[in-house]
Amino acid sequence: MVAIPVINLAAFSNGDLATRQTVIKQIYQACHEIGFMYLQNPGIYPDLVEQAFTQSKSFFNLPLELKQQQAWSDEFSNIGYVGIERERLEPNKPGDLKEASNLDKAKSAQNPEILAFYDACTQLANRVLEGFALALELPADFFVTRHNQQNHTLRLLHYPPLQTSPKPGQVRAGEHSDYGSITLLFQDDIGGLEVQTALGDWIPAPAIPGTVVVNTGDLMQRWTNHVFCSTKHRVILPSDSRVKRSRYSVAFFCHPNNDTEIACLESCQKEGCLMTSRVTSIPIYPPILAGEYLLSRLRATYSTQ
Repeated sequence: MVAIPVINLAAFSNGDLATRQTVIKQIYQACHEIGFMYLQNPGIYPDLVEQAFTQSKSFFNLPLELKQQQAWSDEFSNIGYVGIERERLEPNKPGDLKEASNLDKAKSAQNPEILAFYDACTQLANRVLEGFALALELPADFFVTRHNQQNHTLRLLHYPPLQTSPKPGQVRAGEHSDYGSITLLFQDDIGGLEVQTALGDWIPAPAIPGTVVVNTGDLMQRWTNHVFCSTKHRVILPSDSRVKRSRYSVAFFCHPNNDTEIACLESCQKEGCLMTSRVTSIPIYPPILAGEYLLSRLRATYSTQ
């Protein structure tokens, strides 16, 4: 039975060399085998997380017409409100039963509590990216310097209670992979998140108190030649009374600088040079700019609306 590993990040941040190396190996294994992990002791104060959820609930409780005034229409920004069923993560299925508010650094700055949370997520993401770099035999700041423009998106998510029967095949969030390099996910205890294993099975990824869920995205998969995998995941509807309750989560999508070229890393195309021998010597993908890839994925997600 595949299980999503729980990794103590404090051992990486504060441990001695041997301890840090152990955590680096754990991070590598998690990203290589399943693409998801829970991080204990992530270094974000619980009060900041609670404040983010409070701000999220306050926004989604607004009348629809007020939320729609903040709807995003500029495909180059991806910032603003996204209404229920507007997003269709699986193109051949009905729209997702969720609403969202996407915030960049500038938009987050309009709310001090949200900005503090955004900055804390940025710091956590940088620590994770440092661990990734060391796991891939790169300079510790390799990924961090390529994310220093903070083109990250903080996404507040609300999955409303189900009032009527869903359309055939409709879920709260369709099967998908994330677009960027890594994602930090904070979720409540309603549940529903599922992760697909390499064998195609779906396993639950419930909330674990005091942890943050981290998963690798498409650009990291391209960068690493599939050494780190971008794993499909989804949010299903509960089969019990929880379907009549709201579900909230907050995702921090970490994206490289738009002008960063995502090309296969040298250390990811040499047979046997890493902690595993399962490395192809041929780059799987051609180089692409990070900003171009993000735009192509957004167009695909919303073009069927």
